[in-house]
Amino acid sequence: MIALSTLLLLVPVVLAVQARIQLTHFQSGHRSNIAPQFVPPSEGPLVQSSNYVGSNNGSLPKPKVVSGKSFDRFIQIWIENTDFESANSTTAFSDLAKQGIFLDQYYAVTHPSEPNYVAAAGGDFWGMADDSLYHIPSNISTIVDLLEAKSISWATYEENLPFDGFEGFNFSSKNYLNTSAPDYTYYVRKHNPTIIYDSVASVPSRLALHRNFNDFAADVNASALPQWVFVTPNMVNDGHDTSIDFAGQWVDYWLAPLLNDTNFNNNRTLILLTFDETETYTANNHIVAMLLGGAVPESARGTVDSTYYTHYSTLSTVEANWGLGSLGRGDTNKTLSNVFSFVANATGYKNLNISGSDIPLTNITGTIPGPLNPQLYVPFTAPNTSAVGAGGGAVFVASGLNTSLTAAVVPSPVNLTALGKTVPWLGPRNGSTAATSNSTGSGKGGNGAVSLSDGIVRSAIFGITLAGIAAFLV
Repeated sequence: MIALSTLLLLVPVVLAVQARIQLTHFQSGHRSNIAPQFVPPSEGPLVQSSNYVGSNNGSLPKPKVVSGKSFDRFIQIWIENTDFESANSTTAFSDLAKQGIFLDQYYAVTHPSEPNYVAAAGGDFWGMADDSLYHIPSNISTIVDLLEAKSISWATYEENLPFDGFEGFNFSSKNYLNTSAPDYTYYVRKHNPTIIYDSVASVPSRLALHRNFNDFAADVNASALPQWVFVTPNMVNDGHDTSIDFAGQWVDYWLAPLLNDTNFNNNRTLILLTFDETETYTANNHIVAMLLGGAVPESARGTVDSTYYTHYSTLSTVEANWGLGSLGRGDTNKTLSNVFSFVANATGYKNLNISGSDIPLTNITGTIPGPLNPQLYVPFTAPNTSAVGAGGGAVFVASGLNTSLTAAVVPSPVNLTALGKTVPWLGPRNGSTAATSNSTGSGKGGNGAVSLSDGIVRSAIFGITLAGIAAFLV
């Protein structure tokens, strides 16, 4: 009988071996000591394909357009883990930048991947420093609350999502790059920002707006693309499991032709193409970003904007454009949330001039206290309700949130790991069955503002498959 302590010591070895096995399976018959060759997953970005796994069940209804001050549609497309210099030297990205505004001082907010995605949806990464399966409680607000308050349509499109609203940790499907190899983990939940929040995932109508690329093709062809869109390529096309050149080929295949399709890109469409984080953690989190689309003023195309921006700028820019309320978090942090300049000019918002040594270090990870940091656990706190965001509206406060538990009175951080505990929000949300597709576990939601004295700090024990863990690794 092997002792539990021995098994625990073997876990990192098993994970590394499994990751190597999966990589070998991917390479087998497809490449040998060379980068994999890009294979289009479909005949075109608007042609449905079995490689996208889930079949389309019909398009969304055509949205009622809520006019913005600078744009009527905002589309974000995120690529993975690439240093500024590497991405900037890739032809596909440098060529696209000439068609829009190159944001040469754009930064991610932390490491690794998942907390950056979460921050772009909710204005905070809550101390998270890993890519685990979390469910952020339902009284924590997101951009979805702000959009729906003004009846602005939205959806996320995740390549290889098996069906609308799938909540699983990951999903493996046929390896279309190498049909003789085993199934490949193309979809991962950690790159699907809004589904990580229970305020979105626990509402069926919101959950259903997490769609795949077959849905995307149907929605664009039906002129039914929503006004706020988040697009995530799969794990090879976003460069995570391949290379920046591979991701560049996907951009050429998928995005370049869509720029000429008025159902996707009309004269009121703003597109942000960017990265989640740098590959090198020791350098500050400087990433390539560019603004494309018909909403970019003709006079600004081919120019460089050196204003300091972060992922929180995507929130503040949307808020400014539509005159929304705010989340009272990173989106209202004046230093971190400058509005894209041409939008700031149109809305009268005044950005801060931040450059050189004034640019904060946002490459730190694991040292920020928060409700998703087991070494520095503090409960979820209320937003800054007195903050004034770029949109000028009130701070959105979800029902059931303890507004008296603010950052000013939050208790000192607690090391849950030392106590043999995990954070309360680790694991699938209550009522989620799909979340156990490739991983199993227990984890309950509840009041986002809790304290250790409430006695509801719970542990979550996972039975994650090795295939799931391999895809979990950054």
